[in-house]
Amino acid sequence: MAHLVEVAFKGNRKEFFLWDYPDPPPLHAAVIVDVERGEDLGYVHSLGDLAQKRNGGCSHGCGNSLPERKALRLASERDRGQSKDLDRLNEEARRKAMERVRANNLGMKLSDAEWQWDRKKLTLYFTADKRVDFRNLVRDLASLFRTRIELKQIGVRDEAKRLDGIGRCGRQYCSASWLPELRPVNLGVAKDQRLSLNPSQISGACGRLMCCLRYEHEFYVQSRKRFPKEGKIVATKLGEEKVVSVDIFRERIVLRGVEGDMRTVSLADYKQETEQAGAPALVTNGEEEEAPEAIRPEEISPELMYTAEHPVFVPRANVSAPAPNGNGNGNGHGPGNGRDHESSGRRRRGRRGGRRGRGGEDPNSSGGQ
Repeated sequence: MAHLVEVAFKGNRKEFFLWDYPDPPPLHAAVIVDVERGEDLGYVHSLGDLAQKRNGGCSHGCGNSLPERKALRLASERDRGQSKDLDRLNEEARRKAMERVRANNLGMKLSDAEWQWDRKKLTLYFTADKRVDFRNLVRDLASLFRTRIELKQIGVRDEAKRLDGIGRCGRQYCSASWLPELRPVNLGVAKDQRLSLNPSQISGACGRLMCCLRYEHEFYVQSRKRFPKEGKIVATKLGEEKVVSVDIFRERIVLRGVEGDMRTVSLADYKQETEQAGAPALVTNGEEEEAPEAIRPEEISPELMYTAEHPVFVPRANVSAPAPNGNGNGNGHGPGNGRDHESSGRRRRGRRGGRRGRGGEDPNSSGGQ
């Protein structure tokens, strides 16, 4: 019976192969695999049920079909030594290719180069702001290296994944070590967790929002459903109070009364007070709570983080009711109010737009003049 094996290559690139031997290969063992044009060397990343699940299936054969290509054999000492020599040749190939890029005056940056184990193909990864016509460059590189050349354009997150490094947490990049998929992260994820919106504090080495912001996002969203929404007016034993802030870890709620006095209550006490006040249940399991801000599929650059519109409080104008006699002077507010009350509810044109109001009324005939 063939075993499904997940093999990892340089740059955290992973593919699935069939191991057509009775015993599965050891985990993290170097193996020679069959690729499109020749052979390549990789390391066993997972096998068995775990490989089945990562391939989109399950342990009893459902899901995606098995791959067509096979893992041929375990790599020998000579094979592993040849692979180490390729690490030095990869950097040398990247530098030579960069010279050809400058000679062709192309607006692209070569991030990485990867020789296939049998040196029958050289893959160059690059980033560019615009689309690049590199047909002449491919011909120059093919004549220089005497092999098949493949150029792949990648994004800044994939570039950090291939180059690897140490993050602000002091550990290896998640994308380069274990993260199987680079899912989009937007500013709403940071807002839901009440994190700082300073780009320098929530951005990774790639210049985009850190992938780890997603790890605990679902916990914050589900936990906040048990609390009232911040800014909501609630009825308690002291009357109407406004929810200032909530603490999902200590299960505390900060309330502010009409007189401006602040107090902190626990979530259990808050539920009891609202029930005693006869108010409707404001703390639910999430059915009546508004859904969190939807995460858009596109990524948001840190440079664009502050372009979102924030709600601004605009005080309503204090317009008094018109006088019963309609002459504009019966409300005790002095002359000139009759004209204001006559035009209340009507559309008023600008000061430079001619007469005010509608119809043929004379703007100088209003009361109070």
